[in-house]
Amino acid sequence: MTDARSTAPTTPFDDGATSDAAPDREELTWELFGRAERELSAQIVASGWVPDLIIAIARGGLIPAGAIGYAIGIKAMGAVNVEFYTGVGETLPEPVVLPPLMDASDLPGKKVLVVDDVADSGKTLKMVMELLQHQGLDLGGETISVDARSAVIYRKPHSVFEPDYCWRVTDKWINFPWSALPVITPASLDRENADLLYARVGD
Repeated sequence: MTDARSTAPTTPFDDGATSDAAPDREELTWELFGRAERELSAQIVASGWVPDLIIAIARGGLIPAGAIGYAIGIKAMGAVNVEFYTGVGETLPEPVVLPPLMDASDLPGKKVLVVDDVADSGKTLKMVMELLQHQGLDLGGETISVDARSAVIYRKPHSVFEPDYCWRVTDKWINFPWSALPVITPASLDRENADLLYARVGD
């Protein structure tokens, strides 16, 4: 896959977890995620199409892709780093592929499953799927065409791209369990350590 590089935003990425904005949200807990990934994986297996390779769209697709890989017994994994959201409801004009680029030279791949957490606008998935469709997959200098399908936990009703596999449709902003808490910083560590120390003294 080729690089569609662009200058990444200089402001810290905020997926909504640390924002003061409070839109109506869909809450995906760790427990519910466990059910979602099993049911999504069952969809894939029931379709009769089993991938040789799973590609996660980072960052949101990394955890779902790993869970699906375990659930359907696929060890060949890769990732592509795509930036689109810069905040709650704030996006770049178009998604861009960022370095480092995926090295697929040691991975098999004729059937490729692309996994993300959500198809919101659908532009990110659409771009990655078109790259695979038109340019294939680079396997050690040899580019091969692939049979690519996509899977997401959530799809928004307004998405311009229809994933092959989807667990649930929602029009709400989603709280994912891996990004629901604020980013850990040295300052927040100091506060958390102070709270823990205070709690221990209280015991």
